[in-house]
Amino acid sequence: MSLNAHIKVRHNDFTLDVQLAVDAGETVAILGPNGAGKTTLLRALSGLIKIDGRVELAGQVLEDSATRLRVPTEERHVGLVFQDHVLFPHLNVLDNVAFGLQAQRRPDAKQLARGWLERAGLAEKAGSMPRELSGGQAQRVALLRTLATEPRLLLLDEPLSALDVTIRAEVRRELSRQLASFGGVRLIVTHDPLEAITLADRLVVLENGRVVQSGTPEEVTARPRSRFVADLAGVNLVRGKGRGDHVELTSGASVAAPDAGEGDVFAVIHPRAVALYLSRPEGTPRNIWQGEVEDIDLHGERVRVRVKGPVPLVAEVTPAAVRELGLQAGGAVWVAVKATEVSVYPA
Repeated sequence: MSLNAHIKVRHNDFTLDVQLAVDAGETVAILGPNGAGKTTLLRALSGLIKIDGRVELAGQVLEDSATRLRVPTEERHVGLVFQDHVLFPHLNVLDNVAFGLQAQRRPDAKQLARGWLERAGLAEKAGSMPRELSGGQAQRVALLRTLATEPRLLLLDEPLSALDVTIRAEVRRELSRQLASFGGVRLIVTHDPLEAITLADRLVVLENGRVVQSGTPEEVTARPRSRFVADLAGVNLVRGKGRGDHVELTSGASVAAPDAGEGDVFAVIHPRAVALYLSRPEGTPRNIWQGEVEDIDLHGERVRVRVKGPVPLVAEVTPAAVRELGLQAGGAVWVAVKATEVSVYPA
């Protein structure tokens, strides 16, 4: 029951051009900055947007612009869950879950819906109205309403974004359990890296309507290929030309790194490998630059200090180090990174 699709959508100055292959039972998270085309991709797969290209699901061609074939949305066996849940306010929970089954003319619709609620631990909410549910409960009911129709392709658009942060972890665990029991193809659009890494077998990163990176969460975060993915992984990323033992940046600066290779490369530096000083440090680091503190952010028990200079970097230090160095926005600082702490790979 795999999905194979080539989606091309043009809208004003924006073009989405994506090729996607997903196996049954695989969960793929679609990530990317705002405006990358994530939601447009889901709407295109569900048939809500006309495309140039081809969509094949479980061996059935749902759309092919070359032959002008286009299966209507209601006949695609695709379930789409929006971020705002969109439960029918005038129907109780049981009738909401049974709605799609009744549209399929299933005589046992309510009995099946009750079974879905029982398995999800929501049987006692069967008679409740949507306004009486918590955000997490409403999200789970919306998902059950879609799963009950047994779609071949499940599309989730920012499924947890509308939830309060205090319940998001609990609902994420429940969502993971429900996805594991669904045998079809699963696509999740999200901007939350934790959500993507927790729920997905594979990440697909979109930027400006194109796939810039794809792989397991470990593969993508270990070797980011864009600033967005580097921010997602929490690392520094620079791009330049490999010159044997250093990387030459377009700014004219260079980053010393063993085995930098030749040609177009990326260089990754973990923020914890960036040391800060008030005066030029002595010793072995080959990468030393003077810069200016741009901003300081507290992240749990660590502080991330963004420094602008010849090689803009984020350093991760302790609160004690910030106090000892007297760091503040606009202040001068020296940055040092050992060459051995720089990871280089082809761009």
